[in-house]
Amino acid sequence: MTAAVEITGVTKRFDDVVAVDDIDLTIADGEFFAMLGPSGCGKTTTLRMIAGLEFPTEGSLQIFGEEVGTLPPNKRPVNTVFQNYALFPHMNLLENVGFGLKMKGVAKPETTQRALAAIELVQLGGMEKRRPNQLSGGQQQRVALARALVNEPKVLLLDEPLGALDLKLRQEMQGELKSLQRDLGVSFVFVTHDQEEALTMSDRIAVMDQGKLLQVGTPEEIYERPANRFVADFIGQTNLLEGTVADATTVVLENGTRVAAASDHAAGTKVALSLRPERANLATRDAAPSDGAGIDGTVAGITYLGNALVYRVALDWMEVEVRDENRPNADRLNAGDPVRVIWEPGAVAVVAE
Repeated sequence: MTAAVEITGVTKRFDDVVAVDDIDLTIADGEFFAMLGPSGCGKTTTLRMIAGLEFPTEGSLQIFGEEVGTLPPNKRPVNTVFQNYALFPHMNLLENVGFGLKMKGVAKPETTQRALAAIELVQLGGMEKRRPNQLSGGQQQRVALARALVNEPKVLLLDEPLGALDLKLRQEMQGELKSLQRDLGVSFVFVTHDQEEALTMSDRIAVMDQGKLLQVGTPEEIYERPANRFVADFIGQTNLLEGTVADATTVVLENGTRVAAASDHAAGTKVALSLRPERANLATRDAAPSDGAGIDGTVAGITYLGNALVYRVALDWMEVEVRDENRPNADRLNAGDPVRVIWEPGAVAVVAE
């Protein structure tokens, strides 16, 4: 794997605040890589260090094998697309896209040719003379992309570029961005706090919290096998069933139920079982026990989502959610119905702090 970006032992401090805490990270050439986490977790600071807008306090930062930790932005083979797009309002689309080339002293004919090619690449051909206030939010986002791509960066950095768009347009742009990245073969490093966005678009995801790198993996690995409680709870919806490890194959829940769950934690360790709402099912209380587990409860509430029903089920010591996409409307349960929450072996992940 050729490393487009390699971060080794990088820490970034702002006075007494540690924004990024001793992280190691490798991003492959041609990879769509997402950095995910809540506000203040360090993901944007990490992106800004790759861009050259911030310098590491400690550690090494390389792009395609070249140490760049102290180089200014214009000396790095990267470009950045920001959430606010930062378009020049007095310039038309063609002038905005070609501005960087003009500042580099590229001849006007070549600047025009490359800018027009970038505009076609983001599907805005024929709009070259329009100004930013004549474009929709999605079109402005494409202009910002074209302006970054026209410089032919080896790594494209995107700082929550879809955050200002409404939901429908954001979802459309997710697909377009991923297709564009595949066509170009350029490494995209994408910062977002939107879990669904990261899962949908990325080849791999890095989850951060409080400046620390908690887990790096494919979307499936992050979702199905979270490294700890924070990752399980942050990525999508999940039920966290508190318990204690009995042995390598069993966890005892707080109500005494013994659940088959493989774990490498020592016996006696306090853990939680991460059970995704869509991996659980509802049955009558007299149903035969599942090979996984079953816990009796009562339907406390129902949310209708069109393509699914989400049941809140009150157990003896907590509530859980069960997402049901298969039950016909005629068979829907009602608040107060006694039920058994069941799941198949392997449906839960054991997580600790």
